[in-house]
Amino acid sequence: MDGVHDIGGRQGFGPVPNKEDGEPFNAEWETRAFGIVQSSALGSGWTIDWFRHCRELIVPTDYLTRPYFDQWITTLAAQLVDEGYLTLQEIRSGASFFVPKPAYPADTAEASRAYVKEPKSYAREMSTTALFAPGEPVRCSSLGSAGHTRLPGYARGRQGVVHAHHGGHVLPDASAHGSTKAEHLYTVGFQASKLWPEAEHAIDQVFVDLWESYLEPA
Repeated sequence: MDGVHDIGGRQGFGPVPNKEDGEPFNAEWETRAFGIVQSSALGSGWTIDWFRHCRELIVPTDYLTRPYFDQWITTLAAQLVDEGYLTLQEIRSGASFFVPKPAYPADTAEASRAYVKEPKSYAREMSTTALFAPGEPVRCSSLGSAGHTRLPGYARGRQGVVHAHHGGHVLPDASAHGSTKAEHLYTVGFQASKLWPEAEHAIDQVFVDLWESYLEPA
């Protein structure tokens, strides 16, 4: 969907801050936020696409002004309330009404790992033949989406070349709404000069992972 989350290549939002210290987190609370969200990914109904879709629904003022991991926690809190794991009263009071059970939650890292049976995979077997092959020119759809999509705005209607084919993967647009529809996934390379007018003489390339329904023959 069109929103403030998709501002790649747009002007007027200032420079992208350069994080030079190489550290993944700037504060202890960010480390905790990351761990909490990653732990929630163990839920059977959780998908990365549902999480991203909910994050994209944050109102523009908050999305543009709140720290990155603050957005993560805000998104997770909304999802937990929606699924009945948490209440607004608990959030407001800062006190949990949950009564711990013996050995749950797990109290050691080793015990926690026992809950993880196998890593999640969004790869799927496909019964259809891929429409495109590496080296083939393609053009991205010029249409947007009313919901979640992984087709960035700056690539709409732009021409590129298929760099690689990755087989079948769950389509994020469908996964964000609980469906496991799969499509062929490609990496498409774009000349920067084809994406942004100010890069007219640049020799840089941009590579984007795109699903088959986003593409058409060029």
